[in-house]
Amino acid sequence: MQVLLKSAESGVETRCSVCGQGFVMFWERQTRMERGEAMREIEATLRHHHHVSDGANVHPTKGFLVPSWDGPIAFSGAAILGNAPVWAL
Repeated sequence: MQVLLKSAESGVETRCSVCGQGFVMFWERQTRMERGEAMREIEATLRHHHHVSDGANVHPTKGFLVPSWDGPIAFSGAAILGNAPVWAL
């Protein structure tokens, strides 16, 4: 399952536990079990951003996928099935 995250100031659905940055999320699938698993992976990914970079901009400014994917973000399952708007890509 993929989740597309985009940093946001409003409509925030999750926050980084380290810096408090907010994100909106676009989901590929939405069962309760999948969401729980994805949330654990999202939290780990957001913490990992702080381990590999310092400063104010540790999280990607554009939308990013969890788990990461090498293809174009617009063609990801999360973007397509989650009906992600253009501003999130």
